[in-house]
Amino acid sequence: MLNTGPIDRYRGLAARESLAALGAPTAGLRKVDRGEPLFRQGDALTALYEVQLGQFKTQRSDEGGRRQVLGFHLAGDLLGLDGIVDDVHQQDAIALESAQVWTIPYGTFNEEAARSEELQHELHRIMGRELTRGQEMLLLLGTLGAEGRLAAFMLDLAQRLQARGWSAKAMLLRMSRIDIASYLGLTVETVSRNLTRLQQLAVLRIDHRDIEILDPVALERIATGSP
Repeated sequence: MLNTGPIDRYRGLAARESLAALGAPTAGLRKVDRGEPLFRQGDALTALYEVQLGQFKTQRSDEGGRRQVLGFHLAGDLLGLDGIVDDVHQQDAIALESAQVWTIPYGTFNEEAARSEELQHELHRIMGRELTRGQEMLLLLGTLGAEGRLAAFMLDLAQRLQARGWSAKAMLLRMSRIDIASYLGLTVETVSRNLTRLQQLAVLRIDHRDIEILDPVALERIATGSP
Protein backbone atom coordinates (compact mmCIF):
# COMPACT_ATOMS: atom_id res chain seq x y z
CA MET A 1 0.00 0.00 0.00
CA LEU A 2 1.02 3.60 -0.37
CA ASN A 3 1.43 4.03 3.34
CA THR A 4 3.69 1.12 4.28
CA GLY A 5 7.47 1.01 4.29
CA PRO A 6 8.88 3.83 2.23
CA ILE A 7 5.64 4.92 0.60
CA ASP A 8 7.31 5.77 -2.66
CA ARG A 9 10.68 4.11 -3.19
CA TYR A 10 12.39 6.96 -4.96
CA ARG A 11 16.14 6.71 -4.77
CA GLY A 12 16.70 10.46 -4.74
CA LEU A 13 17.98 12.69 -7.48
CA ALA A 14 21.49 11.31 -7.93
CA ALA A 15 22.95 11.95 -11.36
CA ARG A 16 22.90 8.24 -12.18
CA GLU A 17 19.10 8.33 -12.11
CA SER A 18 18.71 11.20 -14.53
CA LEU A 19 17.99 10.18 -18.11
CA ALA A 20 19.81 13.30 -19.23
CA ALA A 21 22.85 12.40 -17.12
CA LEU A 22 22.79 8.84 -18.48
CA GLY A 23 23.23 10.19 -21.99
CA ALA A 24 19.68 10.75 -23.18
CA PRO A 25 19.72 13.44 -25.90
CA THR A 26 18.01 16.63 -24.76
CA ALA A 27 16.77 19.76 -26.47
CA GLY A 28 17.61 21.77 -23.37
CA LEU A 29 15.57 23.23 -20.55
CA ARG A 30 12.00 24.37 -21.07
CA LYS A 31 10.25 26.76 -18.69
CA VAL A 32 6.55 26.31 -17.93
CA ASP A 33 4.61 29.00 -16.07
CA ARG A 34 2.16 28.20 -13.30
CA GLY A 35 -1.14 27.00 -14.74
CA GLU A 36 0.30 26.43 -18.21
CA PRO A 37 0.30 23.02 -19.95
CA LEU A 38 3.46 21.10 -20.74
CA PHE A 39 1.30 19.06 -23.11
CA ARG A 40 -2.41 18.45 -23.62
CA GLN A 41 -4.52 15.34 -24.01
CA GLY A 42 -4.59 14.55 -27.71
CA ASP A 43 -1.22 16.15 -28.51
CA ALA A 44 1.21 14.06 -30.53
CA LEU A 45 4.06 12.54 -28.53
CA THR A 46 7.25 14.34 -29.51
CA ALA A 47 9.27 14.24 -26.29
CA LEU A 48 9.59 12.97 -22.75
CA TYR A 49 10.11 15.53 -19.99
CA GLU A 50 12.24 15.18 -16.88
CA VAL A 51 11.12 17.63 -14.19
CA GLN A 52 14.00 19.71 -12.85
CA LEU A 53 12.17 22.36 -10.84
CA GLY A 54 8.57 22.77 -9.72
CA GLN A 55 5.57 20.48 -9.59
CA PHE A 56 2.98 19.30 -12.11
CA LYS A 57 -0.38 17.62 -12.03
CA THR A 58 -1.63 15.23 -14.68
CA GLN A 59 -5.33 15.03 -15.48
CA ARG A 60 -7.64 13.45 -18.02
CA SER A 61 -10.99 14.62 -19.37
CA ASP A 62 -13.85 12.42 -20.53
CA GLU A 63 -16.21 13.13 -23.43
CA GLY A 64 -18.49 15.09 -21.11
CA GLY A 65 -15.67 17.42 -20.08
CA ARG A 66 -15.31 15.98 -16.57
CA ARG A 67 -11.72 16.05 -15.37
CA GLN A 68 -9.96 13.52 -13.16
CA VAL A 69 -6.60 14.31 -11.56
CA LEU A 70 -4.32 11.31 -12.08
CA GLY A 71 -1.20 12.31 -10.20
CA PHE A 72 1.19 14.92 -8.88
CA HIS A 73 4.76 15.03 -10.12
CA LEU A 74 7.88 16.42 -8.47
CA ALA A 75 11.49 17.11 -9.42
CA GLY A 76 13.08 13.98 -10.86
CA ASP A 77 9.82 12.58 -12.25
CA LEU A 78 9.41 11.77 -15.93
CA LEU A 79 6.37 13.07 -17.81
CA GLY A 80 5.06 11.96 -21.19
CA LEU A 81 5.06 8.18 -20.73
CA ASP A 82 1.30 8.17 -21.30
CA GLY A 83 1.87 8.85 -25.00
CA ILE A 84 4.16 5.91 -25.76
CA VAL A 85 1.49 3.33 -26.70
CA ASP A 86 -0.31 5.34 -29.42
CA ASP A 87 2.15 8.22 -29.93
CA VAL A 88 -0.58 10.53 -28.55
CA HIS A 89 -0.80 11.96 -25.03
CA GLN A 90 -3.71 10.55 -23.05
CA GLN A 91 -3.69 13.32 -20.43
CA ASP A 92 -2.78 16.92 -19.68
CA ALA A 93 0.32 17.90 -17.71
CA ILE A 94 -0.19 21.26 -16.00
CA ALA A 95 2.40 23.21 -13.98
CA LEU A 96 1.34 23.83 -10.37
CA GLU A 97 4.04 26.50 -10.05
CA SER A 98 6.76 27.99 -12.22
CA ALA A 99 8.68 24.95 -13.41
CA GLN A 100 11.51 23.75 -15.60
CA VAL A 101 11.89 20.45 -17.47
CA TRP A 102 14.54 18.79 -19.57
CA THR A 103 13.03 18.10 -22.98
CA ILE A 104 14.11 14.70 -24.30
CA PRO A 105 13.13 14.28 -28.00
CA TYR A 106 11.41 10.91 -28.15
CA GLY A 107 12.58 9.75 -31.56
CA THR A 108 16.20 10.55 -30.84
CA PHE A 109 15.90 9.02 -27.39
CA ASN A 110 14.69 5.73 -28.88
CA GLU A 111 17.68 5.63 -31.21
CA GLU A 112 20.07 6.29 -28.34
CA ALA A 113 18.35 3.80 -26.03
CA ALA A 114 18.76 1.09 -28.68
CA ARG A 115 22.51 1.49 -28.20
CA SER A 116 22.49 1.88 -24.42
CA GLU A 117 21.34 -0.88 -22.06
CA GLU A 118 21.66 1.58 -19.17
CA LEU A 119 19.16 3.97 -20.74
CA GLN A 120 16.78 1.11 -21.53
CA HIS A 121 17.01 -0.21 -17.98
CA GLU A 122 16.34 3.22 -16.46
CA LEU A 123 13.31 3.83 -18.68
CA HIS A 124 11.91 0.38 -17.83
CA ARG A 125 12.48 1.04 -14.12
CA ILE A 126 10.62 4.33 -14.33
CA MET A 127 7.74 2.78 -16.25
CA GLY A 128 7.53 -0.08 -13.75
CA ARG A 129 7.47 2.37 -10.87
CA GLU A 130 4.62 4.32 -12.45
CA LEU A 131 2.64 1.12 -13.02
CA THR A 132 3.16 0.12 -9.39
CA ARG A 133 2.04 3.53 -8.16
CA GLY A 134 -1.11 3.29 -10.24
CA GLN A 135 -1.92 -0.11 -8.76
CA GLU A 136 -1.27 1.17 -5.24
CA MET A 137 -3.62 4.08 -5.86
CA LEU A 138 -6.41 1.74 -6.96
CA LEU A 139 -5.88 -0.32 -3.81
CA LEU A 140 -5.97 2.80 -1.67
CA LEU A 141 -9.23 4.02 -3.21
CA GLY A 142 -10.82 0.61 -2.87
CA THR A 143 -9.93 -0.11 0.75
CA LEU A 144 -9.66 3.16 2.68
CA GLY A 145 -12.26 5.65 3.80
CA ALA A 146 -11.93 9.38 3.28
CA GLU A 147 -9.76 10.03 6.33
CA GLY A 148 -7.44 7.15 5.50
CA ARG A 149 -7.05 8.26 1.88
CA LEU A 150 -6.14 11.76 2.96
CA ALA A 151 -3.67 10.50 5.57
CA ALA A 152 -2.02 8.16 3.03
CA PHE A 153 -1.78 11.03 0.54
CA MET A 154 -0.07 13.28 3.11
CA LEU A 155 2.40 10.55 4.04
CA ASP A 156 3.13 9.78 0.42
CA LEU A 157 3.79 13.42 -0.43
CA ALA A 158 5.94 13.94 2.67
CA GLN A 159 8.14 10.95 1.86
CA ARG A 160 8.51 11.94 -1.78
CA LEU A 161 9.55 15.45 -0.75
CA GLN A 162 11.96 14.05 1.85
CA ALA A 163 13.61 11.91 -0.84
CA ARG A 164 14.35 15.15 -2.67
CA GLY A 165 15.98 16.81 0.32
CA TRP A 166 12.96 18.62 1.76
CA SER A 167 11.48 18.33 5.23
CA ALA A 168 9.60 15.13 6.05
CA LYS A 169 7.13 17.02 8.25
CA ALA A 170 6.59 20.52 6.86
CA MET A 171 5.34 21.11 3.34
CA LEU A 172 3.61 23.65 1.16
CA LEU A 173 0.80 22.15 -0.89
CA ARG A 174 1.17 23.35 -4.47
CA MET A 175 -2.04 21.61 -5.50
CA SER A 176 -5.50 22.90 -4.59
CA ARG A 177 -8.00 21.06 -2.44
CA ILE A 178 -10.08 20.63 -5.58
CA ASP A 179 -7.17 18.76 -7.17
CA ILE A 180 -6.62 16.65 -4.05
CA ALA A 181 -10.30 15.77 -3.92
CA SER A 182 -10.31 14.73 -7.58
CA TYR A 183 -7.18 12.61 -7.11
CA LEU A 184 -8.58 10.83 -4.04
CA GLY A 185 -12.09 10.37 -5.40
CA LEU A 186 -13.63 12.64 -2.75
CA THR A 187 -15.57 15.88 -2.65
CA VAL A 188 -13.87 19.14 -1.75
CA GLU A 189 -16.09 19.38 1.33
CA THR A 190 -14.96 15.94 2.48
CA VAL A 191 -11.30 16.86 2.05
CA SER A 192 -11.77 20.10 4.01
CA ARG A 193 -13.76 18.37 6.76
CA ASN A 194 -11.15 15.65 7.24
CA LEU A 195 -8.26 18.11 7.21
CA THR A 196 -10.03 19.99 9.98
CA ARG A 197 -10.52 16.75 11.92
CA LEU A 198 -6.83 15.82 11.58
CA GLN A 199 -5.93 19.25 12.90
CA GLN A 200 -8.33 18.89 15.82
CA LEU A 201 -6.70 15.55 16.65
CA ALA A 202 -3.30 17.33 16.69
CA VAL A 203 -2.08 15.10 13.87
CA LEU A 204 -1.59 18.01 11.46
CA ARG A 205 -1.10 21.74 11.77
CA ILE A 206 -2.74 23.55 8.87
CA ASP A 207 -2.29 27.17 7.83
CA HIS A 208 -3.88 27.56 4.41
CA ARG A 209 -1.54 25.52 2.18
CA ASP A 210 1.20 25.16 4.79
CA ILE A 211 0.99 21.70 6.36
CA GLU A 212 3.03 20.36 9.27
CA ILE A 213 2.82 16.73 10.34
CA LEU A 214 2.76 16.86 14.14
CA ASP A 215 2.20 13.17 14.82
CA PRO A 216 3.50 10.94 12.00
CA VAL A 217 2.80 7.77 13.99
CA ALA A 218 -0.88 8.67 14.35
CA LEU A 219 -1.05 9.65 10.69
CA GLU A 220 0.41 6.26 9.76
CA ARG A 221 -2.19 4.48 11.89
CA ILE A 222 -5.00 6.38 10.22
CA ALA A 223 -3.55 5.65 6.77
CA THR A 224 -3.35 1.92 7.49
CA GLY A 225 -6.75 1.77 9.18
CA SER A 226 -5.12 0.60 12.42
CA PRO A 227 -6.96 1.17 15.74
